[in-house]
Amino acid sequence: MEISSKYNPAEVEDKWYSYWMEHKLFRSKPDEREPYTIVIPPPNVTGILHMGHMLNNTIQDILIRHARMEGKNACWVPGTDHASIATEAKVVAKLAAEGIKKSDLTREEFLSHAWEWTHKHGGMILEQLKKLGASCDWDRTCFTMDEKRSESVINVFVDLYNKGLVYRGVRMVNWDPQALTALSDEEVVHKEVNGRLYSLRYKIEGEETYAVVATTRPETIMGDTAMCIHPNNPKTAHLKGKKVIVPLIGRVIPVIEDEYVDMEFGTGCLKVTPAHDVNDYVLGEKYNLPSIDIFNDNGTLNENGAMYAGKDRFEVRKLIEKDLENAGLIEKTEPYTNKVGFSERTNVAIEPKLSMQWFLKMEDIAKPALDAVENDTIKFHPVKYKNTYRHWMENIKDWCISRQLWWGHQIPAYYLPKGGVVVAVTKEEAYQKALQTVDYPLTIDDLRQDEDCLDTWFSSWLWPISVFDGINQPDNPDISYYYPTNDLVTGPDIIFFWVARMIMAGYEYRQSPCFSNVYFTGIVRDIQGRKMSKQLGNSPDPIELMARHGADGVRMGMLLASSAGNDLLFDESLCEQGRNFNNKIWNAFRLVKGWEVNDTNEQPETAKIAINWFGNVLSKTIVELDNLFSKYRLSEALMMVYKLFWDEFSSWYLELVKPAYRQPIDRATYQATLAFFDSLLRLLHP
Repeated sequence: MEISSKYNPAEVEDKWYSYWMEHKLFRSKPDEREPYTIVIPPPNVTGILHMGHMLNNTIQDILIRHARMEGKNACWVPGTDHASIATEAKVVAKLAAEGIKKSDLTREEFLSHAWEWTHKHGGMILEQLKKLGASCDWDRTCFTMDEKRSESVINVFVDLYNKGLVYRGVRMVNWDPQALTALSDEEVVHKEVNGRLYSLRYKIEGEETYAVVATTRPETIMGDTAMCIHPNNPKTAHLKGKKVIVPLIGRVIPVIEDEYVDMEFGTGCLKVTPAHDVNDYVLGEKYNLPSIDIFNDNGTLNENGAMYAGKDRFEVRKLIEKDLENAGLIEKTEPYTNKVGFSERTNVAIEPKLSMQWFLKMEDIAKPALDAVENDTIKFHPVKYKNTYRHWMENIKDWCISRQLWWGHQIPAYYLPKGGVVVAVTKEEAYQKALQTVDYPLTIDDLRQDEDCLDTWFSSWLWPISVFDGINQPDNPDISYYYPTNDLVTGPDIIFFWVARMIMAGYEYRQSPCFSNVYFTGIVRDIQGRKMSKQLGNSPDPIELMARHGADGVRMGMLLASSAGNDLLFDESLCEQGRNFNNKIWNAFRLVKGWEVNDTNEQPETAKIAINWFGNVLSKTIVELDNLFSKYRLSEALMMVYKLFWDEFSSWYLELVKPAYRQPIDRATYQATLAFFDSLLRLLHP
């Protein structure tokens, strides 16, 4: 049969993937073999494949196929994440386009739209991963809001509440005025912003003189409740025990003294706005200052904003500058660059805000998770990320776990008509609990469930346990066999959001590490070193790339540019190199299959020497490859097999053994060559 001289990946890849699926070759069930388990970092349910996913899932597939070939029972669990903020924003935008406001819908109506959106778009990314060749056990696909995972999340919340680790309180949180929800510290990205530093005059009460305060946010003066000076600063000593008047507002506020004030910054006077700055909040608590909230949830000013009520915070900044100027209350303004927090989700400047939220105490549950990485029970690759992890874990703050959203796991807390709260898995359980504590008639309908839902990460931190239903059924055969998992492959940008929290959950709920190794991939950047993004238009569509070069070509292209933890400069020519390599394999096979075999031909001495030589090279390479795999040096492993096939095998070995023009080859050499080919394809397979 004539084999085409050009390799066509489309014909081959789809055919074999369908064969693997049909014969359930990726299916895993507990047996007597050694398990090897990876859980997929769950992509957003309504997301589509991007280059970061391509890199991450290629690496996972390499590890899982390698383990499968070593005879281990390889189980790669796929799944998706409900992504509260991102998905809710998409659903709200879709409804707005249809003329429907979220505020006009009941929670149930909104959720039916969200589920409809999820069913329509959900799982598309998993279908795209099949194109990449991902050998997941698709029968095990999970979703963070499916029944078992939802049950796990609610059970964990109730358990942590009963242990005294979950509490509710008014705290300073990062508020996203666009998504209208609190964010954890990890969801805030600090960026340098070129703004202005305003020096404002606060009249000293009973005097004709002024104290001057430097601020980048003049719009917050309506929330000032004190001025603070350093007790030992001679420059501001004349203000001790006095009061000053807030410009334009006329409110009289005390001058307090605290060593927190930086004597070197600005004028040495600090305005204190406890409702809108985390450090001012601490001063407010310490000196019992009133707290005046001047912002609505959407970033406009409320009635405490006086004449600016109803206007957006950034518009007010411009207006107040003019008004202060006209009143002669600005000493000077100057250009100033400072770091401002932005919401990672909506890219809007966050507003520090006092808000009633649910929190998880982190100090105690962080301890075993820090120790596990410090003592290499859980190994990080590359090891440099241990420092990043240690720094965060040693300075850990309580986790704000409530979100002012409807799409997600609704908090299982129920409020009683005369005050008080009951936390329970179901409303019925909460009602039975409540009956034991109240001394007035109560019906189940009197209980009001908390409106908020839980942070998305509060479900994904349980992922290595919950995918095997290990929260609800802690002794089931799957969790007993597959847990702890072996390797986690992820980006360093979610080391706190996800990696650290999974490790904590592992020790809290299984008293053991949830995985043994974490392989941090780099960030995929373009050839100019820029991060790939839709805005820059520099991110190729992975599906189109695979259509052009084949999945193998693209996988190879990505891996050639990538080593653990280092950013990857992606260049499509590397995928072309991958495709050319596939063509090289194809043509080498065409050459060998084209030889005529003669059983009576004697094997030439040159062929014996060549076979012996290549056999030794192959054995040595296999040992080196195993060593590279054990160190997660996958790019180097690929490069080694690439050179082995292209240089030693194709350029040397095949040239040494191929028969003279139109002459047959002996059976022994032919069989040896096919055996080498088989070994090489096995080495290349992952």
